[in-house]
Amino acid sequence: MKNIKTLSPYFDGTVEKIISVQRDDGGIPWFKDGVLDPWNHLEAVMALNLCGQQENVKHGFDYLFNAQLDDGSWWGQLGSTVPLDDGQMHFSSEGMAAGNRTKDTNFAAYIATAVWHDYLLNKNLDFVKPAWPYVKKAIGFSLSLQTEYGDIRWAAETESTPEDDALVTGCCSIYKSLNSSLKLAELATFDADASQLIKEWTVGRDKLRDALINKPNRFDRNWQPKDNFSMDWYYPVLTGVLDGEAAQKRLDEKWDVFVVEGFGCKCVSEEPWVTVAETAELVMALMKAGRDAKAKEIWSWLDKYRDGDGGYWMGYQTEQRMNWPLEKPPWTSGAVILATDTVFNITPASKLFRE
Repeated sequence: MKNIKTLSPYFDGTVEKIISVQRDDGGIPWFKDGVLDPWNHLEAVMALNLCGQQENVKHGFDYLFNAQLDDGSWWGQLGSTVPLDDGQMHFSSEGMAAGNRTKDTNFAAYIATAVWHDYLLNKNLDFVKPAWPYVKKAIGFSLSLQTEYGDIRWAAETESTPEDDALVTGCCSIYKSLNSSLKLAELATFDADASQLIKEWTVGRDKLRDALINKPNRFDRNWQPKDNFSMDWYYPVLTGVLDGEAAQKRLDEKWDVFVVEGFGCKCVSEEPWVTVAETAELVMALMKAGRDAKAKEIWSWLDKYRDGDGGYWMGYQTEQRMNWPLEKPPWTSGAVILATDTVFNITPASKLFRE
C-alpha cells in the first residue's frame, strides 16, 4: 500500500484534468461545457486548493461570489437529470438546460465548508473576510427553509422543484456546513452580527441533528425512500451527525449491502455499480469513525480507477467488469484528493472530516 506524503507529484495529472474542465467564469462543471452545481463545483475547488492551484481556486470562488442570488442561493443543475448519449456510455449536453431551475439548500450551504477548509489550509483571514458575506447569505437561505420539526427542505419552491420534502444526505451535509459556518462566525470579529448569528445557527444546527436522529418520518415523505443510496447510509457518520457507538453501529448495519470487497462502495444497493466518489467519501467516514486501517485499505482500492491522464473514472460495473459511464467528473477526482489528504494527514486541512 502506498504511503502518500505529498499530493504532488502524485496528483499532478489529476489536477490538470480538473483544470481542463474549468470554465472562463471559474465554474467547474461535471464535464466540459456540461451541467454545474455549487456543491460539486466546490468539491473540485477544495481539491485544487489542497494542490496549491491558487489562481484556479480564486477563480472558482469568484464564480460563486458573482453568481449568488439575492436570497443567498444559487441556481444549480441536477446531475441526476443528465442524459447519456445513444451508446449509453457518455454524458450528453442535450436538454441539460432543463436542470437550471434548482435552488438546493445543500448546494448553497456547502460554501461554508469550502471557506472553512480554505482557512484550515491557509490560515488566511484576508480571504475569510470578503467571503463571509456570501457565507452569511447562503446559510440564511438554507435555514430559512428549516421546518418547525428541524428538517430542511431540499430546495426552494420553484416551477421545477415543487416537492416539499427533505433528504437525509442533503441535511447531513447541511449539518456539516452549519458546523463550518459556526467556526467561521467565531473568526468574524469584524461583523457586529456574528455573536447573534452564532446563537441562531447553533439552534438551527441542533434542531437539524435532532430531526436526523429522532424524526426519520420527516424525510422522504413525498417520494420513494432513498435508503437504497449508500450516501444515506454513511453521510450521518461522515458529517458528524452520529458519533461514538451510534456511528459504529450505523457503519456495521449496511456494510455488506453497499461494500463490494476489493472494489469499493456501491451508489445504490440494487445495482452492481461501484462509484469512486462514494468510495472516497466512505473512506473519510471511516476515518471520522476511527477505523483508520479499514479506511486505508479501501483507499488503496481507488488506484485501479485512475486513468492514464490522472482523472478518475466515475464508476465501475462489477458484473460486466467495465468502467461506466466513460466519464471522469472533476468532483470524482476531487473526492479522491480530499480522501487522500484525510487518510495521510498531509495538510492542516486534513482534519476537516476528522474533527
